[in-house]
Amino acid sequence: MGKNRWVQVVIAMAMAAGMALAGCSGQSETKSVQESESAQETETESQAAQDTPETEEQTEILVAAAASLKNAYEEELIPMFQEEHPEIAVTGTYDSSGKLQTQIEEGLEADVFMSAATAQMDALNEEGLIQTDTIVNLLENKIVLIAPASGGEELNSFEDIVKAQSIALGDPASVPAGQYAREALTSLGLWDQIQDRVSFGTNVTEVLNQVAASSADAGIVYATDAASMPEDVRVIGEAPEGSLAEPVIYPVAVTASSAHPEEARAFVDFLQTEEAMEVFESYGFADGR
Repeated sequence: MGKNRWVQVVIAMAMAAGMALAGCSGQSETKSVQESESAQETETESQAAQDTPETEEQTEILVAAAASLKNAYEEELIPMFQEEHPEIAVTGTYDSSGKLQTQIEEGLEADVFMSAATAQMDALNEEGLIQTDTIVNLLENKIVLIAPASGGEELNSFEDIVKAQSIALGDPASVPAGQYAREALTSLGLWDQIQDRVSFGTNVTEVLNQVAASSADAGIVYATDAASMPEDVRVIGEAPEGSLAEPVIYPVAVTASSAHPEEARAFVDFLQTEEAMEVFESYGFADGR
């Protein structure tokens, strides 16, 4: 091989080696940069995780309320309250006030009690099961005679209940609406006249549904219940003035056994706000305070 040719080979080999070294150096630098960036991202994510507060656990409270309050509570009031107080979860249980009274007496862990009459609240308060200073006579309702939306044309007034062949009433033993019905009809001299045609429901919602399904020709429920099913029942008339000794009042209070009295008080306070009272009024209740 000539001298010049040998020199050219050596130069070519040197250039190839230089390029290889440069490539390795570039790859090493790239890998180093990538590793650095990855470490920075990991550190950032770790710091962000430390800076983000843990989700606060909700405190759960149980509200025991008269069946006639279910629609207002479930459809609007509870969602409104929880939007303002996301740290509090509210669950409602609904039945006749008498049944709820008995359940609380037997150990139901309710935080708030709202009845459809003062009798049940007064009884629990006398037994030491209510925080007395939290009692508020919040709402007023009316009792009305209803009939199925179609039929019952012979019924034109509350007193015309005697013309109905089948009548649904709340059981006076435990249902305030039934107690009010008995009181009004007794004062009108009609109670004894209808006994052979009456079937007693376990709560006012059951009475409403019986009339709505035409299983009964007439029934006595709260005005708010009748307003919730305008396509199924029609109101014949309110109990005449003077037929009830006292207005239909719904008191609310915090129970003495509440495990979360502060949260329970917050809910009772919320029910007294202007926005909550507007909701109650839209369901047919009046301010009872």
